[in-house]
Amino acid sequence: MEFRHLAYFVAVAEEGSFTRAAARLHVVQSGVSAAIKALEHELGAPLLERTSKRVALTDAGAALLPRARAALDAARAARDAVDEVSGGLRGTLRIGTLTAIGLVDLPALLGRFHRTHPGVTLRLTVSTRGSAGLVDALTDGSLDLALVSVPGRPPAGVHLRQLLRLPMELVVPAGHRLAAAPAVRIADLADERFVDFPIGYGNRTVIDRAFAAAGVDRQVSLEVIDISTGAGFVRHGLGVAILPRFAVPDEVDLVVLPVAEADLDWPLGIATSAVRAPSAAARALLTMIDDHLRPPGDLRDAG
Repeated sequence: MEFRHLAYFVAVAEEGSFTRAAARLHVVQSGVSAAIKALEHELGAPLLERTSKRVALTDAGAALLPRARAALDAARAARDAVDEVSGGLRGTLRIGTLTAIGLVDLPALLGRFHRTHPGVTLRLTVSTRGSAGLVDALTDGSLDLALVSVPGRPPAGVHLRQLLRLPMELVVPAGHRLAAAPAVRIADLADERFVDFPIGYGNRTVIDRAFAAAGVDRQVSLEVIDISTGAGFVRHGLGVAILPRFAVPDEVDLVVLPVAEADLDWPLGIATSAVRAPSAAARALLTMIDDHLRPPGDLRDAG
């Protein structure tokens, strides 16, 4: 069994497409198809169901996928050990991130990493499912590390190092009934319509837990996936929002109020798999990340 065949199989399984897998691997699609057929012949079972619209795993393919990833991880670890001795890292580092998170200067971080380790290919992924989607990608092996917002204890199979914790506050349009208050409580917000993120995003989880703890129901009338847009929707009367202060750089026509007696801290951390050792490239990036954190005040000044 060739490692190349396993790598091609994993790529097709993760991309859900022979075309996208070939583009990711920088090979022709016919080469990917031939490798999968050879692997299926060797194992004596179909691994993928092919239709005109999608490619899905068969039961045999689903059983093989985690073991194929483990085999490739072991091969990568062996290669890393040799590369570290010979003085140069190689391979691919798969990084997940949230949308519009300026608290980490990601371009500067990845630029520094690339200059230090030019032999490593960087692949950046943004999940439309927020931190929940990134955690799933870590646990199934399709990401090496991810910037996530995970309140409370980390999920099984994930190691989490918190980088920052920021308080979230209520954002209302100027002229709102609560705009002149020095602070609000969650009970004051029972009848409000909210602009918020979908379930699965860390800030949504924090807010939902705070309202549940206060015994207050909440109406989310608009869901967004880019934290930098939330304040704009509030400004135009589509609801109120609870956001970290860095997400409200321009307070024209807006009022930001503290929420008293509520746990509304928004966490940002770096997550890796707890069941697979990070690659040498992942370890190298982890040592750099603290140097590229942006204080929230700097973001507001820049806005």
